[in-house]
Amino acid sequence: MKRKLLLTALLAASLVACQANPVSGRKQLVLVSEEQAQASSAQAYTQTLSEAQKKGKLSTDAALNARVKRITDRLIVQAGNMYAPSREWKWSVAVIDEPTLNAWCMPGGKMAIYTGIIEKLKLTDDEIGQIMGHEIAHALLGHGRERMSRAIAMQGGMTLGSIVAGRDLSILAPVADIALTLPNSRENESEADRYGIELAARAGYDPRAAVKLWEKMGAASGDGPPVFLSTHPSPTNRIQALNALVPKMMPLYEKARP
Repeated sequence: MKRKLLLTALLAASLVACQANPVSGRKQLVLVSEEQAQASSAQAYTQTLSEAQKKGKLSTDAALNARVKRITDRLIVQAGNMYAPSREWKWSVAVIDEPTLNAWCMPGGKMAIYTGIIEKLKLTDDEIGQIMGHEIAHALLGHGRERMSRAIAMQGGMTLGSIVAGRDLSILAPVADIALTLPNSRENESEADRYGIELAARAGYDPRAAVKLWEKMGAASGDGPPVFLSTHPSPTNRIQALNALVPKMMPLYEKARP
């Protein structure tokens, strides 16, 4: 009986929570509001940076930090043009000094990139622009909220009920931590590729760098995919899709580049 009630609650919640994303128009299952997602993400972000600082893992390289901020600042402007509410987000970017090949952007614009991906792949500004454009696109497209919804579903219907009812939101803090490590779906990755390359091109970053970036990522996955490639489309398929987008994005880049 309890199982039947749980399934009924999940079905009812999914019907209520199915929304069209304002950027892509795709229907999404979201069990938390944008405000809830941003608040819990900000808490998780603060904790992540605090732990990194305690371990001496926050980069103190002034030139590198300035470089990353300069690139992301240009992307943030274009993010506001793509999704106007993001102009009110409290954007922040950190460089974490760890060898992992990774970068991310949480709901509300909380970003990080790891020195490992910059140094090992010898990323150019255009390539950093493409990788952070991809990550920012995840946030604009509401993928973090989708991951939180998956995490809630994984934790069970009792917590789901409290979220839908708008009562006990304490569950969102650990959910944000889980969502940070839970991989995006392949559909979400392809979607972020599509909007990320456009975002970067509008910010003046060469769309051809997206192809070069994923060629480098594919080469770096020799002993198995790095964190950044978890559940992503295969490098070959991804490169083909990006190559098809490049001609459409070049006019945007030519217009925007310094």
